[in-house]
Amino acid sequence: MTTRSILLGTALGLSLASGAFADVKIGSLYPFSGPLALLGEESARGLDLAVDQINAAGGLHGDRIVLERGDAVDNNQAIGEARRLISLEGVKAVFGTYSSSRVIAASQVTELAGIPYFELGAVADEVTGRGMTYLFRTNPTAENMGIAVIDMLADQIAPAAGKAPEDLKIGIIYEDSSYGTSVAGHEVAHAKERGLNVVLKSGYPANIVDMSSLVLDLKGKGVDVVLQTSYQNDTVLFLQQANEAGYKPMAIIGGGGGYSMQPTADAVGTDVIDGVYDVDFTQYAINPDFTPGIETFLDAYRAKYGEEPRSGHSLTNYVGALAVLQAIGEGEGFEPDQIVASVKAMDIPDGSTAAGYGVKFDDTNQNERARMMGMQWQDGKLLTVYPPDAAVAEIRQSE
Repeated sequence: MTTRSILLGTALGLSLASGAFADVKIGSLYPFSGPLALLGEESARGLDLAVDQINAAGGLHGDRIVLERGDAVDNNQAIGEARRLISLEGVKAVFGTYSSSRVIAASQVTELAGIPYFELGAVADEVTGRGMTYLFRTNPTAENMGIAVIDMLADQIAPAAGKAPEDLKIGIIYEDSSYGTSVAGHEVAHAKERGLNVVLKSGYPANIVDMSSLVLDLKGKGVDVVLQTSYQNDTVLFLQQANEAGYKPMAIIGGGGGYSMQPTADAVGTDVIDGVYDVDFTQYAINPDFTPGIETFLDAYRAKYGEEPRSGHSLTNYVGALAVLQAIGEGEGFEPDQIVASVKAMDIPDGSTAAGYGVKFDDTNQNERARMMGMQWQDGKLLTVYPPDAAVAEIRQSE
């Protein structure tokens, strides 16, 4: 079976072929509890579905994949759970983890143990580029996000509003972990390259409980476009308090899972969320010709979980995990160096996965083909508007 046939949707409802199967254990390390649990669980669902698909097709080298969960509720527990998965559970690799700070911490353990770690969802710069042998990342990065935010603003949002991009006042706000800081840094750098005017840059703790002073600062500086990199709670807080203050900039462009989640839209209401933009992982309202296999994924998700996906994080984790697991299955075995060799040989072209991009690792073990998409909330739905070949809707101007 070819990589392409797996990626384009091997039937997920098949049962394992009859016969004796051994188990091969893989770690599933995500924040399953705590403040990041909603997107942590949503991300893990993508890995679960990829494993279901591989097992339905016969497993890996005739062995059934068994996922061993580890709860990365914070950095210290991520480290402890990585140690447990390796020493007690005997996992052959670890997959995860959604949170940049968690994977940065936990991957130090796996690297020292010589166990491959596949990051499927964290975007901070520091995840890759640390000279690690066994850490690989399949998803887009903070740089991809920052550049896409600025390009979408300059090339589509400003022209659609009849504005010259360089005339707009831009405010950049971000949660101040490695994730938000990385994205904000790339936004500032790329805005400068494109001649845009950033008048405010401000970080805040992700567990912030009052953003009213930040809203007043943005309003006082006459900021036309707000760029926020955030998790869910701080996304909801900012949108609610900006609305309460009567602050309505020309555009709000979110970066991160908080802006892509249906629960966020439910929390703030359609009247607040409509018109807001998001640059993030591939979402579901997208041109299916650009993302072959997405309908197979959606059918499998609905069948397994009885609901619609809550964010594109499950899709991104599914695509990355499926590609890596298929590569391991086409390799020579489960020894660390065999796994590394199999994934380094991957060469999946753009346009052949349900996320729209391909997979090929560069010399830092980053997927050089990963990319972000631009979306807008319209009538309570998050629709892809950027890039044009992936779009299912035109940009709609806020009233």
